[in-house]
Amino acid sequence: MIEVRELFKRRGHRVVLGGVDFEARAGERLAVVGPSGGGKTTLLRCMHGLEPFDAGRVCIGEATLSPGTPSPSALAAVRAKAGFVFQQWHLFAHMSALENVIEAPVHVRKMPRKEAIARAEALLDRVGLLHRKDARPRSLSGGEQQRVAIARALAMQPEVLFLDEPTSALDPQRVGALVDLLAQLGDEDGLTLVMVTHDIGFARALATRALVLVDGDLVEQGAPASVLADPRDARTRRFLGLEP
Repeated sequence: MIEVRELFKRRGHRVVLGGVDFEARAGERLAVVGPSGGGKTTLLRCMHGLEPFDAGRVCIGEATLSPGTPSPSALAAVRAKAGFVFQQWHLFAHMSALENVIEAPVHVRKMPRKEAIARAEALLDRVGLLHRKDARPRSLSGGEQQRVAIARALAMQPEVLFLDEPTSALDPQRVGALVDLLAQLGDEDGLTLVMVTHDIGFARALATRALVLVDGDLVEQGAPASVLADPRDARTRRFLGLEP
C-alpha cells in the first residue's frame, strides 16, 4: 500500500531525512516516534506532497511522488489516496462543522451537495459530533475540533490517513476515545494509518508497528511491544530514557 524508498531531504547544509526506507501494508497502523527535530513531521509532509524532497520516492498505491516539486497530477493522485490531519487542525473558522466536512467533496470531487451532506452527517455521527454539526470551530473544544478534522479527511474517502501529533491537545480521557476511533477505522474500513506522535502510551495502544526516527535516520522499527519496551538500538534507548 505504501512504499517509501531512500527518502532524502536537505535544508541548507542540514540533512533532515537521510535515506528513510520502509513500507506498510493496507490496514497497518504505523506510529513514527523519536526526539523532537528528528524529521518526523517532515517525513509525513513529504509523503503527502506538502514538501518536496531531494532523492528517493514515495508510492501510495499506484500514485508516486518523485524528487523536486510535485506536479499537479502527482499531487492529485496522492491526495485521492491519502488524507492529512494537521496538528492544529486548520478548520475554516467561518464555516460550521458540517460545512467544513463537505467543502472538499463538493468543490474538489464535484460531489452533489445533497450527497455530500448525507455523507458528512454520517461521518460526524461516527465521530460522535452529529449534534454539533452546526457549530463553528470557536465553540468546539480541542477534542471536538480534532474529530471534525478527522471527519473532514475521511469525507474524501482516503485509503491512507496521515496524522501529525493527534494527541497533542487532548486530555487522557480523550486520548482513549481517539484510540478507539482510529482502531475502528483501521479494523472496519481497512484504513492505513501513519501517525507522528510523542505520546508513547498512544503509540503502544494503537500502532501495529513503531518506527523510530532520530536525526533523520530510521534507526529501528517493529512491533511496539518490543521496540518501545526493549529496543535494540542505543539511540532508541536514549530517546525512551532507558539509558543515559
